[in-house]
Amino acid sequence: MSAIPREVPRLAVEEFFGAPSRVGASISPDGTRIAYLAPWRERLNVWVESVDAEDEEARCVTADENRSVLAYHWSDDPRWLLYEQGGDGEENWHLYRVDLENPEAGAVDLTPSPGVTVMDCETTVTRPGKAILSVNRRNPADFDLCELDIATGELTVLAQNPGHVAGWLCPPGGGLFAQTWTDDGDIELARWDTGTETLRPVATFDGGECPLGIQPIQLTPDGTGVWLGSGRGADRTRLVRLDLATGEETVVDSHPTLDLDARSAVFPTLASPFIRDRYTGELIGVRYLGGRQVIHALDPHFAAVLENLEMLSEGDLSDVSSDAGGQRWVVSFTHDRDPGVTYYYDHTTGHSRLLFRSFPHLDPGVLAPMTPVTIPSRDGLDLPSYLTLPPGTEPAGLPMVLLVHGGPGARDHWGFNPVVQLLANRGYAVLQVNFRGSTGFGKAFLEAGTGEPAGKTHGDLIDAVEWAVDQGYADRDRVAVFGGSHGGYAALIGVTFTPDVFAAAIDLCGISNLVAFLRTVPEFATPQPAGNQHLFAGNPDGPEQKADMPARSPVSPVGKSRTPLMVVQGRNDVRVVKAEAEQIIDVLRTRGVEVEYVVKDNEGHGFANPANTIDIYRAADRFLARHLGGRPDTE
Repeated sequence: MSAIPREVPRLAVEEFFGAPSRVGASISPDGTRIAYLAPWRERLNVWVESVDAEDEEARCVTADENRSVLAYHWSDDPRWLLYEQGGDGEENWHLYRVDLENPEAGAVDLTPSPGVTVMDCETTVTRPGKAILSVNRRNPADFDLCELDIATGELTVLAQNPGHVAGWLCPPGGGLFAQTWTDDGDIELARWDTGTETLRPVATFDGGECPLGIQPIQLTPDGTGVWLGSGRGADRTRLVRLDLATGEETVVDSHPTLDLDARSAVFPTLASPFIRDRYTGELIGVRYLGGRQVIHALDPHFAAVLENLEMLSEGDLSDVSSDAGGQRWVVSFTHDRDPGVTYYYDHTTGHSRLLFRSFPHLDPGVLAPMTPVTIPSRDGLDLPSYLTLPPGTEPAGLPMVLLVHGGPGARDHWGFNPVVQLLANRGYAVLQVNFRGSTGFGKAFLEAGTGEPAGKTHGDLIDAVEWAVDQGYADRDRVAVFGGSHGGYAALIGVTFTPDVFAAAIDLCGISNLVAFLRTVPEFATPQPAGNQHLFAGNPDGPEQKADMPARSPVSPVGKSRTPLMVVQGRNDVRVVKAEAEQIIDVLRTRGVEVEYVVKDNEGHGFANPANTIDIYRAADRFLARHLGGRPDTE
């Protein structure tokens, strides 16, 4: 893992965090047009162009100047396109419709009620002209299942949430099914009786094995079953078909060492693990994820297509869309140094062409490779990790940033990460650790993190730092910890529980007080903590757990901390509220600890506006340079 010293140009922060030139492309069902996201007035909006680009100029069909559009959907009618948009980070997502025959008429808000949030919008071949979505219009905590007539905007309630439904399934032949949390934290898949408005269980899943619910899950086209990821009787999550009449599972596909890729359950903008036929809805491919991605083709036609697609790039196949006939395809690739490379491929002719690179100004030759590594923990558990070393530098005795992922029901993965590349460009080694409790590495690995956010999980991070020092990559006196959300909590734990390990820390919207955090989680997110956050952090409604939670909260032992800290917070964050940040800042400052505090008024839990993101990472760049000796952006 050696590097030959050479001159590497210093890139400005905005080169990593500015808006992509294009991203998120998909082909229309009739195969005549391609939609994608691209900047309009410094915000990502939806653009549409002909597959034969010379036939017409690309048109911007949405016009959002406040916040970038991140998700859109083709409907079966080529006239209508749907997209989702929130406010200023409050997570009040609305669904909008655009008339592609007259985009100048502007977008129509199909869910205009104040404070409403839309989830799980899906269009299916079995319901032409319709979209199925969950809406909390009646009660902020309860998402009712609704059917939307796309052309008229009429919204029909199909089922009212009785109060503990975390997700709905709507088969084409009638009948409804719900994913519910039990009082014991288990998950039930139940049949909805419309007449009595009650639920009858079909199958029950151990909540400890499914901290995010039953994920991934997808109805079969005939509505008699669901495809889902199941770990029953095995350590690894495999693909099964569950019969909705009997509750019996049949294994459809599996990988001997990898879990089904379920990242889209946490990050909906990531590609689904299920690749389906655009016309029939049948499952034609499934994704597994280890250090890199593996795709199993489940259909002969797709197997032939996949063989040709995977020759287009050295990266991992990401977004995949085809016309209804499965002949015309638009695909993008995940790559550590060349993100969002997107191609058009015609299977009939075998012809392919590059549509775009998302960041054409970034030269892959000057970016840093991300290398999968395995790090042993103190109790013998192998920690799948990623090490990125700065290009053009001798990989020895480097300042290092331990970059901690959120979750905990999430994981780090191989691919382009602008934070990683910025840090590597500044001369830092970057280490990302999938600590115990991370998803995607088997049931035993997940369960090893139960109740250990400030215990063995934190020990994994410290062991990773020791590994990097022992291997000679990192300078023990110049290590920083940097994370967002749960990763921010980990950063705060690092500087309060083990202040001698870190020379600096950056916390983005991290939890400082577990009890306060779980008391202020928004109503619409309450099903998830019951099955996820309570599992790892504890339940404040249980006297014994509540009494123990302060000891695992960074705000409690702050007297030990002397590490310089940078805290970044969105004023509109509804998951980790602003008071969480200010509570620990006030205590640290009264004890003489250096704390830099950055608040952005129009952001929530995670930042969306490019100007804010650039400003934050410029500040982080300067902060780390002061304490680790890097080379910051001088602008």
